[in-house]
Amino acid sequence: MPRKKKTNKIFILDTNVILHDHTCIYQFEDNDIILPITVLEELDKFKRGNDLINFQAREFVRLLDEIVGDELFNGGKSLGPNLGKLRIETGKPFSEEIKVSFREDIPDHRILAIADWTAKHNPDRKTVLITKDINLRMKAKSVGIQAEDYKTDQVKDVNLFDKNVAVFENFSSEIIEKLYGEGSFSMLEVKWDYSPEANECFILKGNNASVLARFDPQTKRVQRVEKKTVYGIKPRNAEQTFSIDVLTDPEIRLVALTGKAGTGKTLLALAAALEQHKQFEQILLARPIVALSNRDLGFLPGDASEKINPYMQPLYDNLGVIKHVFNARSPEYQKIEELQREERLVITPLAYIRGRSLSNVYFIIDEAQNLTPHEIKTIITRAGEGTKMVFTGDLQQIDSPYLDMRSNGLAYLTERMRNQELFAHINLLKGERSYLAELASDLL
Repeated sequence: MPRKKKTNKIFILDTNVILHDHTCIYQFEDNDIILPITVLEELDKFKRGNDLINFQAREFVRLLDEIVGDELFNGGKSLGPNLGKLRIETGKPFSEEIKVSFREDIPDHRILAIADWTAKHNPDRKTVLITKDINLRMKAKSVGIQAEDYKTDQVKDVNLFDKNVAVFENFSSEIIEKLYGEGSFSMLEVKWDYSPEANECFILKGNNASVLARFDPQTKRVQRVEKKTVYGIKPRNAEQTFSIDVLTDPEIRLVALTGKAGTGKTLLALAAALEQHKQFEQILLARPIVALSNRDLGFLPGDASEKINPYMQPLYDNLGVIKHVFNARSPEYQKIEELQREERLVITPLAYIRGRSLSNVYFIIDEAQNLTPHEIKTIITRAGEGTKMVFTGDLQQIDSPYLDMRSNGLAYLTERMRNQELFAHINLLKGERSYLAELASDLL
């Protein structure tokens, strides 16, 4: 019996998918893609601005212009070998069911009308609306339209962010003594039924002693991790000790610190950067301004500094914690003041550094869980020679309505860079801000 020919699908893209990944149209194999005309109208509102979301909009419009060129677009355009066609669908009338269900004439409902019309006019093909808006997916499914999230860059193993540092019990006392005496041991010297990942940290416990250790992928040795203070900040637990170790290792150029509020992620990163200020030309601390959503900074009253300061205040707070460890007349305190004065220590919104080439910079990106995978990639590709990048964030506190545990940039970075020699990830689980903060984080 002859094999039935596979029928390709039709995917209809929502605006938020394009703003999440402007290359998304190349991720659907040989299936056809429809862009509702409403999406182009919405993209027009995002073209101006300095945020990464505006960059995505501009890049997609340029990409669309390259695909179409001077030809008419009403018949669709091929996206390339082994890929489907891309076409723009103009507005379609609301069916009776959509009219009754959704009385407002808004962009989401126009997209639903196009999806509904497409499905009914292509009964032999599967039509799927792709949107990162959970509510729009629910609306679509309620009227019989199949809808899915954009899954191309979603993380598969979210359990990675619930795990504590591995603890190995009943470890050889001789090996533990060797670590304390010589500082490291070769994997060839020990019969250990375990293959550690690059820069993986663990606790080795023997009968009467324990030791913190990390696997060095370059030397293929397990090395002891010593507890050390960085710019007045002392680690309070094993996770923080491991964090300081990777934050101050010159061979590790990319670090991800994940964990709930109060675990010390940003504070440790900043203290480690200050400890190494002589090795870098500049220390940059940045965070995305997510709370403004689609509105420009100009929407807020005041000058540029007054608009930005509320969103940067948590970074200033961490700097304040470090400064208050020292006396105002101490060399360490004065050095922080000097670094700020000379703009060698800069706190800034993330959008303000886009486009820069960052050479010999210690760059800390806070609240990285609110970035998309493409935004993370854009930031890392700015890294020049001698630059170290540290991404911190809490995957339980995602503020963007279109990101979740699986689709945010911090999770994507951690999964994709896992086991690379220049990358380290530490998941901090123990809160150290206060007993009250720890209790609230666990119970509320």
